[in-house]
Amino acid sequence: MAKPKYKFQMYKQLQANIGNIYAEAKKAADEIGIPTDIRGKFGLTGGISGCPAPLRKDILEASERGAREVIPLAKLVDEIREIVKDVYGDEYDAMATSTCEAGLWVTFDTLFTPPNLGRGDNYRARYIIPWEKHLHHHGGYGRPFPPKFKDIFADRGTTPGELGFYGKRQNNTDTVIVPLEGAKYDCHGIKYWPVPLLTEVDPEASIEKMAMYAEIHEPMLTGFTSLGYETPGYGYGVKDEDGTPLLNKLMADLAHSYDLPYVVDNAWGLPFVGHDPRKSGADVVIYSMDKTSGAATSGLIIGKEDVMVQIRRALGVHGDRYGTTASYGKAAYVTFDPGKEALLSQIQALKVLRDHPEVLTKPVDDLYRIITEEFQNLNIPQHLKDGFIINKSYNSRAVEINYEGTWKNGQMGVPIFSIEDMYAGTNIFQSGMNQFGVIPTVAYDGNIYISPDLGTTDENGMLIEDVTRYGIKALFRLIEITCKYAGLLD
Repeated sequence: MAKPKYKFQMYKQLQANIGNIYAEAKKAADEIGIPTDIRGKFGLTGGISGCPAPLRKDILEASERGAREVIPLAKLVDEIREIVKDVYGDEYDAMATSTCEAGLWVTFDTLFTPPNLGRGDNYRARYIIPWEKHLHHHGGYGRPFPPKFKDIFADRGTTPGELGFYGKRQNNTDTVIVPLEGAKYDCHGIKYWPVPLLTEVDPEASIEKMAMYAEIHEPMLTGFTSLGYETPGYGYGVKDEDGTPLLNKLMADLAHSYDLPYVVDNAWGLPFVGHDPRKSGADVVIYSMDKTSGAATSGLIIGKEDVMVQIRRALGVHGDRYGTTASYGKAAYVTFDPGKEALLSQIQALKVLRDHPEVLTKPVDDLYRIITEEFQNLNIPQHLKDGFIINKSYNSRAVEINYEGTWKNGQMGVPIFSIEDMYAGTNIFQSGMNQFGVIPTVAYDGNIYISPDLGTTDENGMLIEDVTRYGIKALFRLIEITCKYAGLLD
């Protein structure tokens, strides 16, 4: 296969050979020996909303038991609050939502956006976010600033216009996007697009830059937000002595210097075991409880009591108008009600996280071992293998495979597919996995996140090694095939 001179030519070559790549991948599934009866029934992550993982036995039993009882929903909400306070202390509070995105929506509308009521025109509000991965989630609730980012979500998702990502934008709210110092935003992919390459992010220099932006926008500034992940591929590899990402801590300090909230999107994260708001200083942390915690599809908001009062009010659970400690009523965001079964599953998941965290962490240790073992068999040139970084994250119950380092020193590296490729169906490292009968994981921006549970764990949540190993072998084989058609193999 010809070796391209420029990277855009590599991606043109890959596009022209997608059919050949998929044909080889399908054949490789037989060579690896993936049993036909499990193809299409397991995958590399239980953390994708579009294909939730099966529930553990203890979650199912707790949900079924509670479903047969008469229980006021306010009682279940208070039980969640009690478990959260057991771990984080009485100054923290919590509220469940239907999804993590619902949690983001109500939090941003409560804390960041201007009021609708009263005479006169509404003022404008702006919140600051680093230019990082998954930007369309926590960065999608305002009009992008500066204008060079105004079309950043144009092709993202399945629906354009008001019914797509643009429709998330809240009243008179802007999103100030700040590139991180040390990061690279090179263009990659068949759907050629700037991608955040974040393994070399400098937290101190990045905060100086954010502080400059904050000073510029101070009259309209209402808050700060970022991800809560802890790995180098997401830009959070530099940590303090307690293991807390320095970028999170510095963002909290900057937000509090303006007396403003710092909101953390930790969708792919665990309460208690993962991101700790007591250490990071975050005012609010939002979780997708079905991605890593093992609950039914739902979200959870954990935050300091003073801000949670307003969020709980918006969800109709703060208390009745005539004065009660709790309610389960109708408010602005009653549409985000998670329902009884989701609440029951969250309670059980949180109890396990509080009392037996090893149920969630041991599969990560086993997964890391399998991935590092199989990586030794990855048949690509050594200078490319040297550019891989493999990290373990308890917060995300995942193993991160980052390969942006394969592009160092001006060399042509392992193909990097953009998030636009994912939505266009041209991310070979995702769509190509289907040819093996393996449900793919998030694999864009030079970063692959692998987590258990999607047919790779038993009813108690423990890893099924042989099934997991099939998936890892398939991923590495797909990387080899793709590198071949990218012209990277001698």
